[in-house]
Amino acid sequence: MRLPLYNKLSHDCITINQLERAILLPQESTMERYSVITDKTPREILLLRGSGCRWRRCRFCDYHLDFSTDERANFALNSRELQKVTGQYGRLEVINSGSFTDLDAQTLGALEGVCREKGIHTLHVECHWMHRAAIPPFKARFAAQGVTVKVKIGVETFDPLFRESYLDKGIDADARQIAQYCDEVCLLQGLPGQSPASMQADIETGLRWFERVCVNIMQKNTKPIQPDPQVIQAFCRQVLPLYQHDPRVDILLSNTDFGVGGACDAQ
Repeated sequence: MRLPLYNKLSHDCITINQLERAILLPQESTMERYSVITDKTPREILLLRGSGCRWRRCRFCDYHLDFSTDERANFALNSRELQKVTGQYGRLEVINSGSFTDLDAQTLGALEGVCREKGIHTLHVECHWMHRAAIPPFKARFAAQGVTVKVKIGVETFDPLFRESYLDKGIDADARQIAQYCDEVCLLQGLPGQSPASMQADIETGLRWFERVCVNIMQKNTKPIQPDPQVIQAFCRQVLPLYQHDPRVDILLSNTDFGVGGACDAQ
């Protein structure tokens, strides 16, 4: 099963045809789990492996296929990747195709150790809304080590009807309520039914309530919802120019722009 691999495309010179090929055609790649992001908020990033997303109902996402129920195997893989962290920016982003709550206890302990040893002052993680109660104690755990935790949530859109009836995201809250738990937000754009106005409105809502916004352009995958090339073209022409240089907005035209991901066998 193929998962995304970000490849640091140039947002300034990519053509619409190049973008459509990157999104709609399968890419040959291998799984990469460590990378360095040098743009906007420089940081190291790790794609670790957990026990799997507990929600698994999103009609657009197959990232959850990167999982294992074998905690020993997960820790062995994760510990190898954690050893690659240098601490060069003092910031580390850890994703695991689910929520931080899916990581095993040994991996979390090793993550604490790496943050301490490499001088990581800010740790970015992801979490589904269903695990929001786990966020305050997780932040407190790392704060005791002198590490500030920033939690990113995949809201995809702030239109609740579109999000829940079409995407089946499992978030029964508005932006103000979500911002009480989460610091950053992911949006999914390039979907059927979206427009330049609706996409811009989502980004503006994200900037109003959250510290950072990550815009992901929908990629072709194994799930029922597929990218809409016309919506993607409209995004590139009308929305991208407004935010591509905004230091608070990451825009992933290809779902491999962060340098991690790749080919994965389903469990």
